[in-house]
Amino acid sequence: MKVNDQQIQQLYKFTRAHYVEHFDVQTELVDHLANDIEQIWQEKPSLSFDEAKTISFKKFGIFGFMDVVAERQKALSKKYWKLIWSFTKNWFKLPKIILTALIFSLFYVVCKNSYGEYLLLSTLLILCLYLIYRGFILKRKFKQRFVETGKKWVLEEMIFTTGMGTAFFLPVNLFNIVNLTNFEHTISQSNFMALLYSAIFTFLVIVFYIAIEILPKKAEELLTEQYPEYKLVLKAPA
Repeated sequence: MKVNDQQIQQLYKFTRAHYVEHFDVQTELVDHLANDIEQIWQEKPSLSFDEAKTISFKKFGIFGFMDVVAERQKALSKKYWKLIWSFTKNWFKLPKIILTALIFSLFYVVCKNSYGEYLLLSTLLILCLYLIYRGFILKRKFKQRFVETGKKWVLEEMIFTTGMGTAFFLPVNLFNIVNLTNFEHTISQSNFMALLYSAIFTFLVIVFYIAIEILPKKAEELLTEQYPEYKLVLKAPA
C-alpha cells in the first residue's frame, strides 16, 4: 500500500501537533514517516494508517522529533554563517574593496583622534538605535510572510530574526574593546594597535551590514536556492 495525499496532509498536521513549526523540517519528517509507514505495511498490511503511524513515531524515541529539529537547525546555522562569510569575502574584491578601504581609513582617523573613544561610543549608540529599528522592521516582515503563506522555514527565520543577534555582535564588541581596554593610551602609544582596531571595527561593520541589510533583501533568492519548492509554496494560498 501507498500513503495517499490525504494521509500526507494528516502527517503534516501530526508533525505540527508535535511542535515542529518549520515547513522544511515538517516535509523532511513527513517524507520519512510516509516511507516508513509503507515499509511497515509491507510487513503488516492489516494495520491501519494510524497504527502504522504510531509505530513509526515511536522509533524516534522519547524526545520525538526534537533531535531531528535540532540537527536541522544546526545544519542550517552552518549554512547561514557560510552565507555571511561568502558575502563578506565579496567586500574584499573590486569595487567594494574601495568602500572597505574608506571605512577602514575612517576608523583609523577616529582612533587617532583625541576624542576617538567618545566618537566610537557615539557610533555604538547610533548602531544600537538603528539595530532596534531594523529589528522591528525585519520581525514585522517575517510575521507578514508567515501570515501570507502559513509556513515558515528554518533558514528564513534565521535571515529575518537570528541575523539580529549576529548584528548585535558589533555594538557589543565595539563597546567591550573601547570600554574594557585603556583605549586612548593604547592607541596613542601604538600605530599598530590603531591599525588593528580599525581592521576589527571595519570587519564588524561589514558583518553587521550583511546580516541586517543584504541577507534579508536577498531572502527570496537564497531561500529558492536552498528549497527548490519554495516559490511554489510561496505562490500557493495559505
